[in-house]
Amino acid sequence: MTKACISWYSNSLNQPTGYGTQSQQVIQRLVRQGHKVAMMSNYGGEGVNTQIETGAGKIPHYSRGMSQYSDDVLPLNHQHWASENPTLPNFIVTLYDVWVLKNPALDKLPIASWTPIDHQPAPETVLAWLKKPNVTPIAMSKFGKAMIENAGVESEYIPHAIDTKIFKPTANLPEGISGREFVGGDDKFVVGMNFANKAGGFIHRKAVAENFLAFAIFATRHDDVMLYLHTEPYGKQSGFVLPNILEACGVPQSKVLFVDSVAYSYGISQKTLAAIYSAWDVGLFTNYGEGFGVPQIEAQACGVPIITSNFAASAELASPDSYLVNGQPFWDAGQHCWFNVPNVQGIVDALEQAYQRGRKDFPDTLAFAREYEADKVFDEGWKPLIEKLASK
Repeated sequence: MTKACISWYSNSLNQPTGYGTQSQQVIQRLVRQGHKVAMMSNYGGEGVNTQIETGAGKIPHYSRGMSQYSDDVLPLNHQHWASENPTLPNFIVTLYDVWVLKNPALDKLPIASWTPIDHQPAPETVLAWLKKPNVTPIAMSKFGKAMIENAGVESEYIPHAIDTKIFKPTANLPEGISGREFVGGDDKFVVGMNFANKAGGFIHRKAVAENFLAFAIFATRHDDVMLYLHTEPYGKQSGFVLPNILEACGVPQSKVLFVDSVAYSYGISQKTLAAIYSAWDVGLFTNYGEGFGVPQIEAQACGVPIITSNFAASAELASPDSYLVNGQPFWDAGQHCWFNVPNVQGIVDALEQAYQRGRKDFPDTLAFAREYEADKVFDEGWKPLIEKLASK
């Protein structure tokens, strides 16, 4: 196996974001394979270049720069890391939205971009980057690969992944409290949501208003239902003020429980999250468009079917026991392409079907989620791709 010098550009691997957790997962395995990897942080490593623990040993951790997404320092930091490993083939791997990469110095460096596509067709700004001769596109969903290749650009495909040793049916939190008690659902039908409360202007990609309105309609039919929200309530990171939307939709306060905001802000462990997922009766994940949607797979790996959108990556991330909700196109003028707004009545119908089916074991859901197990994805996707990139 050819060893490589890799600069990994994303959220710092010590951050509990989707990008951070995926970075940690892949980097740990790359280090174990003997590759020389450095973390090029665009969030979560401010001010000081240092080292960071991967779970397979420490690696260099380059601080973010002065530009919002740190593309100002990425070329120089990569060249520095490559000079530390002069005998190895070198390249950058990006795990982030590629439209943020605007430094012209990047056009002279070999780059593989693991790219989210959550619109149809792929946004023009994304395709402009992926068409560059020094860039190898990596789609993280089959939908994304189709959107890239519909534009005449060849791409690789590697999905996001999860650790099924952690994300599995789990009755209790590490502290000993039962998951059902934690989410307020000992005797309730629990609908769970896990999403980042971030929005682009007036558009919330996670369809919070549509999901809340559907739950409100569903909750008028049943006294024994609960909505558990694993997110930040007040939109501190450009999101929406969720209690206002819940009130506008008519969701009773007695039927809603938010995760503890202090614990959430400091990061809840993945083992705790597995117990939280396991306590749900169904996961509610309909959205306007997902580049991947890791929580959908995490919930299913814990034995919980989901309700999600029949659009973009979400459509391929639902087990046979889960529910797909159709919607209608919504024009995103900022990206000059289409989102898809889930149908509220379709969400209500899916919630009702899940309620009538009740709580039980779903072996097909577990088997489906295991297809995205981290070791499997690394062996089948990353190993051959790194060999291919190192041989260029």
